Amino acid sequence: MFFTCIGRKRLSGNWSGRFLGMLFVGAFAASEGRSEPVEFDCVIEPQQVVKLASPVVGVISHLDVDRGDILSKGQVVGGLEAGVEAAALALARARATNEFSIRSAEARLRFLRGEHERLIKLQDKDIVSRAALQKAEEEANVAAHQLEERKLEKEVAALQVRHAEEVLAQRTLRSPIDGVVVERLLVPGEYQNEQSPVLTLAEIDPLRVEVVAPVTYYGQVRAGTIAEVRPEEPIGGSYPATVVVVDRVLDAASGTFGVRLSLPNPGLRLPAGIRCNVVFDLNADGGVSALSGGSRP
Repeated sequence: MFFTCIGRKRLSGNWSGRFLGMLFVGAFAASEGRSEPVEFDCVIEPQQVVKLASPVVGVISHLDVDRGDILSKGQVVGGLEAGVEAAALALARARATNEFSIRSAEARLRFLRGEHERLIKLQDKDIVSRAALQKAEEEANVAAHQLEERKLEKEVAALQVRHAEEVLAQRTLRSPIDGVVVERLLVPGEYQNEQSPVLTLAEIDPLRVEVVAPVTYYGQVRAGTIAEVRPEEPIGGSYPATVVVVDRVLDAASGTFGVRLSLPNPGLRLPAGIRCNVVFDLNADGGVSALSGGSRP
């Protein structure tokens, strides 16, 4: 016995009659101890939809993608005008690569230490005063501190380079997901502010299948079980999907609960935004058996 449209979740029209029909068919199947496929309407949606924007404001300089383009995570899709930021980065790099101040401080320290050592030898022979020796020692110590200061300045310059790189990177738009471009909301030359996303992206591998089922089947459909998803024509075919979410808050008004399935979509062979049917195979003990899941004929 195959349970089709009687078991689908349509909440308009003669829903009460269909619901009673589902109860009758389900009870009859359980009494006979057989496995009964139960079919519900569903919708195939993107796993997630992203409104891509820049963390900073500015004028869009270029967009390298258009509607329908396939993207990979981290791919550059566009950018904002960044002349000032690029110049600041070049200046920071020039400062960070300047070795002359450190070399000059090292040379001065070597000279003063040599002078101090020479005065030590002369002081042993009572040729120079102790005051002159102490002055030479203090000058060498000051030169050593100045050298450490120059090294610290170089470290700070390296940090300024990193800061400038991050500021410049914020002017570059990168895709946060593997997916497709759904819409271009702005074009080069337009001003992008905090409230204006630039692109709409959609992740469609895996796809998300949303189902609304009668409360009669609550507890029978469980996370981790496999079901068959059958997209409507002209897509057609049959694909296995895994239950990932079963709502714990039911809708008392309609007597239904929500179920979400994850549908693998390698090669992006299936589009999102289409209606479908999903088939669960109910066991006689009230559970859900795993369906083998066919492929598209």
